[in-house]
Amino acid sequence: MAKVILTKNRSKRIEHGHPWVFKTEIETVEGDFNPGDIVDVVNFKGKFLGRGYINPKSQIAVRFLTENKDEAVDREFFKKRIIAALKYRQSLEFRGSFRVVYGESDFLPALIVDKFEDILVIQTLALGMDRFKPVIVDVLREIFNPRGIYERNDVPVRELEGLPQQKGFLYGEFDPIVIIEENGLKFYVDVEKGQKTGFFLDQKENRQSLAPLVKGADVLECFCYTGAFAIYAARFGAKNVLAYDVSAEAVECANKNAEINNLSHICRFSEANAFDVLRRFYDEGRKFDVVILDPPAFAKNKFALENAVRGYKEINLRGLKLLKPGGYLVTSSCSHHVSEALFMEIIESAAFDAKLKLRLVESRTQAKDHPILLPAEETRYLKFLILQLL
Repeated sequence: MAKVILTKNRSKRIEHGHPWVFKTEIETVEGDFNPGDIVDVVNFKGKFLGRGYINPKSQIAVRFLTENKDEAVDREFFKKRIIAALKYRQSLEFRGSFRVVYGESDFLPALIVDKFEDILVIQTLALGMDRFKPVIVDVLREIFNPRGIYERNDVPVRELEGLPQQKGFLYGEFDPIVIIEENGLKFYVDVEKGQKTGFFLDQKENRQSLAPLVKGADVLECFCYTGAFAIYAARFGAKNVLAYDVSAEAVECANKNAEINNLSHICRFSEANAFDVLRRFYDEGRKFDVVILDPPAFAKNKFALENAVRGYKEINLRGLKLLKPGGYLVTSSCSHHVSEALFMEIIESAAFDAKLKLRLVESRTQAKDHPILLPAEETRYLKFLILQLL
């Protein structure tokens, strides 16, 4: 096994539990290896720090799988890790549909496994993990006995690892449109064509937080995707919900979701650009009791941060101007590069420009099946705020 030796004074972050080694932190590599191989990592004094897979093509050169020098990375390793991840979720009473494995937070870096009832969807986002894909599929079949397993590796981040984008059936033949149940509501999930793995499981608990806000309310949602927040609002007693998304396919699915939950008489979904909708309603003088903004990540990388900040400020500024006095802005950002502090600063700046005063009702993050590994800030990405207009 090759040995990666770190540069002097560059191992503190790793010794504190961060699971990545960057290219710039490596002094040298002793021994031969192929990209994707398992290697040992030591500090400049030779102290063992961990074992993981290496890819010199990636800026993240090594991703740790274990800090135990005696632990082999084999089929039994993956079985043990996935069972541990499952037991954590089961202890928190996750059933039916949930994220089974969340990468680094479950000590399986770059592996995502989502469970949609009896269908599993996986992503192997780095070369080292992708090489274990047949083993992972075999282990998942043993643990879950699923009806099928689908691969959603059609994501650009794989190209940074020298991997192709691809998707398809890994096990079983099944209709890729699955009906799941979440908190008593039903949703159609398209694991083949939907965003990410098909459904945003990370907002499960945040959707529940709408309950005290929306009774008898006129609600506007922008970036509604397949309508989950809107349908929760209707279930919790909203009088009327208008929801918009730029994707015709998402809107079609949202209408089906409203229909399957007998809430079509409350929810109205339309295809439109959210920025245009917010502008038009402001020009028309429309007002709402609750405005929900759940956009896709505006900052895919740190170079897009400046434009992302402008985008977040614009939608929140316009959303605030559409609120009735005492109304609620429900707003989120899933951009990792937008920190919680920066997101709050954006909202405060929008309120200042709009000459409005806000009360922070609640600040939340992703659901508990997307746990946060404290030494790895990258695992904390979702910011979710509920604010009241005073």
